[in-house]
Amino acid sequence: MMWNIYLSGEIHSDWREKIIEGCKAHDLPTVFTSAVTNHEASDSAGDLLGTEESHFWRDHKSAKVNAIRIKTLLAKCDLAVVRFGDKYKQWNAAFDAGYCSAINTPYITLHSEDIIHPLKEVDASAMAWATSPEQVVEILKYTISKA
Repeated sequence: MMWNIYLSGEIHSDWREKIIEGCKAHDLPTVFTSAVTNHEASDSAGDLLGTEESHFWRDHKSAKVNAIRIKTLLAKCDLAVVRFGDKYKQWNAAFDAGYCSAINTPYITLHSEDIIHPLKEVDASAMAWATSPEQVVEILKYTISKA
């Protein structure tokens, strides 16, 4: 079985690449998907529908256009990894985790210990909480190789 893994959340570090490379190193049958990780492209996705003077409406349209991809890929994945970084609040990642919970898609949260409290509900629905991409790879290695 090929495992379809969705990588959600923080876009300012190389955590995605570490997980992808770790799975390749262990020859795990995985395919990875994600939201658009180019910040400018994501922010301007709604511009395809015409320009907006209001920041609210520009963001609103972009969020809806981005949601086409995100909801489709989350619904098709076998597992999601939801990363919360230290620098920015990833409200979109929290939404992705909630969506996974609502559609019964298992997910792993990935974040540091210093944000355990604000993420307690998100972590409570997760199948696991990891603090490093390497831990995520170990969970995937165990889950996939034992399947």
